[in-house]
Amino acid sequence: MSELTRLSAADLAGRIHAREVTSVQVTQACLDRIAAVDPAVRAFVHLDAQAALAVAAQVDDKLRRGDPPASPLAGVPVALKDVFTTLDMPTTCGSRTLRGWRPPYDATVTRRLRDAGVVIVGKTNMDEFAMGSSTENSAYGPTHNPWDLDRVPGGSGGGSAAAVAAFEVPLAVGTDTGGSIRQPSAMTGTVGVKPTYGGVSRYGLVAFSSSLDQGGPVARTVLDAALLHEVIGGYDALDSTSIDAPVPPVVHAARAGATADLAGLRVGVVREFRGDGYQPGVLRAFDVAVSRLSELGAQVVEVSCPSFDYALPAYYLIAPSECSSNLARFDGMRYGLRLGDDGTRSAEEVMSLTREAGFGPEVKRRIMLGTYALSAGYYDAYYGQAQKVRTLIIRDFAAAFERVDVLVSPTTPTTAFALGERVDDPLAMYLSDLCTIPADLAGNAALSVPAGLSDEDGLPVGLQVMAPAMADDRAYRVAAAYEVARDAADGGPLTHRVPGIEVVGEALC
Repeated sequence: MSELTRLSAADLAGRIHAREVTSVQVTQACLDRIAAVDPAVRAFVHLDAQAALAVAAQVDDKLRRGDPPASPLAGVPVALKDVFTTLDMPTTCGSRTLRGWRPPYDATVTRRLRDAGVVIVGKTNMDEFAMGSSTENSAYGPTHNPWDLDRVPGGSGGGSAAAVAAFEVPLAVGTDTGGSIRQPSAMTGTVGVKPTYGGVSRYGLVAFSSSLDQGGPVARTVLDAALLHEVIGGYDALDSTSIDAPVPPVVHAARAGATADLAGLRVGVVREFRGDGYQPGVLRAFDVAVSRLSELGAQVVEVSCPSFDYALPAYYLIAPSECSSNLARFDGMRYGLRLGDDGTRSAEEVMSLTREAGFGPEVKRRIMLGTYALSAGYYDAYYGQAQKVRTLIIRDFAAAFERVDVLVSPTTPTTAFALGERVDDPLAMYLSDLCTIPADLAGNAALSVPAGLSDEDGLPVGLQVMAPAMADDRAYRVAAAYEVARDAADGGPLTHRVPGIEVVGEALC
């Protein structure tokens, strides 16, 4: 493995901008790494090496002319979850129904990456239409966890997390609806951030659940995540839910947190996020992480958020209801897959045949759940009640943040489970998002930072840090301070210590 692929995005950017190394060299190193290990990891569904190298060359040319870099990440490679539209690459959302579809426009996130000179190398695998917790629901096959190729990388954004964990790229962009950035990050030992809802534009993000979907960064360090957050974040007039306010000072918070303690900060441990269903090794790693926060000077207290116990059932009424509406557009009439159009069938028959073949089992399950929850006679009993629970969860967060500055919990109840283990048990699969869903329902900022390895199976555990809306910088400050303390105690960054990463490389390079 090239030394360049081991460096952080911040280090790579510094070297590129100082002209110690070229963006073309860095991009080629990533492409070589992808060629070597992705046949096993399967993080990518589309690569465009030629376009990536062309963008990298443009960055290098500008730097040689003495022009300032377009952004602090100019010239650094990134992978983009295949749910963001891209003019020059297919956008499939992991679904057969969009196989080969080339959108007529770039998503705002895509455009901001291009404007910043960030090099998009390709699109990453995902659960179909972002519906899943393991990246096994993709029409293009599952992604494998680089720590153990027989285990899932989490979902729905397992491709983005796996690409970063396997050192294929230093950065990736994912989306979080019920935990689809944070949960894969916890299972792959990476940093994953769900910004405040409305903090990153949803324009061009193919909608699953419009009141929940939110794009965000995946990285190997807290600072790298913050740098990417500032590139993709900010107000967008094309998104009616976009917040018309400056991006919170996340880069400053990450830098400050890495050089300071947490004296005076109040940290609340969520009482409801432990007990039955939680892997003992995950809880032990979490308790060690909380102890380190205390050692850094934070005041740690237990906080109860009783409505969190109802977040999972509320989410699985709200999200499917919104998905049943959003996915109605995939009807075989305008774009994407179209079956049965032989001149003998009605439009309704063509739609039925197209959707039967184009949607996978999980997507069909959620469409049916949502359609039922919105149907006459059941709306108030299901969707309406779920929205009332959502209000209670928002109130629990508000009450908690009157007592503490941030809340912490395990990111996931368990470490990465075996491929195929939960495919036939939807409830067990849904429980993977038990800890991440409340922040999505409330729209708060939340992130997952690696919290070491479980002493049961040697797999990564995530520490979730939750902050109030538009206080994303608080979460970054805590995570950055913790990251430094963790690395000092453990002898270095988590991903640089695990032999499993090298096994992937040595087996295929």
